[in-house]
Amino acid sequence: MSAQKIGERFPFIDLLKAVGSQLIVLHHLAFYGPMSDFAHELAPALIEWLSDYARIAVQLFLVVGGFLAARSLAPEGILRSSTPLSLVGRRYLKLVIPYLAAIGIAIVCSAIARAWMTHDSIPAAPAVLQFLAHALLLHGILDIDSLSGGVWYVAIDFQLFLLLLGLLWLAQQVAGRQASAARIGAALVLALVCASLYFFNRDAGWDDWGLYFFGAYGLGALTWWASARPRALLWLGALALLVVGALLVDFRSRIEVALAVALALGLARRSGSIENWPLGGIGGALAGYFGKISYSVFLLNFPVILVCNSAFAHFGYADPVAGAWGMLACWIACNLAGAAFFNLVENRTREWQARIVQPFSAGWRLISR
Repeated sequence: MSAQKIGERFPFIDLLKAVGSQLIVLHHLAFYGPMSDFAHELAPALIEWLSDYARIAVQLFLVVGGFLAARSLAPEGILRSSTPLSLVGRRYLKLVIPYLAAIGIAIVCSAIARAWMTHDSIPAAPAVLQFLAHALLLHGILDIDSLSGGVWYVAIDFQLFLLLLGLLWLAQQVAGRQASAARIGAALVLALVCASLYFFNRDAGWDDWGLYFFGAYGLGALTWWASARPRALLWLGALALLVVGALLVDFRSRIEVALAVALALGLARRSGSIENWPLGGIGGALAGYFGKISYSVFLLNFPVILVCNSAFAHFGYADPVAGAWGMLACWIACNLAGAAFFNLVENRTREWQARIVQPFSAGWRLISR
């Protein structure tokens, strides 16, 4: 297994993210009408599968998120940073800068949709406190209506990052920077994974909290560490048995998918194919590009789907063929909008982040003198 610098991309993960993001887009297209309501007549089984099951692709992002977070925060199992609060701030800005821009677009698109049709999926005009709750990633916890579809995931991702960082920091405080910190950190993560899989994830009342999803996220982190050990296959097998036990207690297809993704990542890293995925040529280039823009596609797909559906209703289309063509056109539009958003907003996040942080850093330096 060859070494790879932190920050370099994994082609295999780009492929997973590309597939996952497209499944989420197709799920939203099938779930929100009226285009899918008409297209349902042509392909009922496909529309129903996308509506009911394609959303499980979110487990892919949870596992990959934990895998990459472990790689970034503690590639050897020991927290690399002595300033965890700065990591929290950077993670928040990385997520929230494009997220708030997408929320602004969603507000405009929702206004257009409300003018053209009446549908339960259209968010109401936002209130100030509602927007503030979204900005602070507290809308789910406070039970505030979402301003866009799928934005719950951004808040959950931030909570999961905080949980993992907190556990690694706690291990560092107990053991310092000794090798035992890695074992303590992994043990703490494993304990919370077990708590999530065997308790929190079995109760939907916890689904606004990171604890509900930590089973999949923590499994990704443990997979990163396990796949680097000398007896990686044994460690990955032990993780699989842990998850299978949770499935025997209470079968959940989402956890089954999380296990499959974790094993795929672990085996791919162990074999080296995670870095040298054999998909080359135009297929590899497309997978890499769609993986790179997956977050932007995720953020923009719901507003685009709202506008497409409202235009469909406004202009009076009402037959299955028109619904199917409308869904195809909307799927393409979601990806084009995501690509544009990536280039104009997400790809400039570090630039905006530096501008936001600069005055605070200057003020801190003045105070510290």
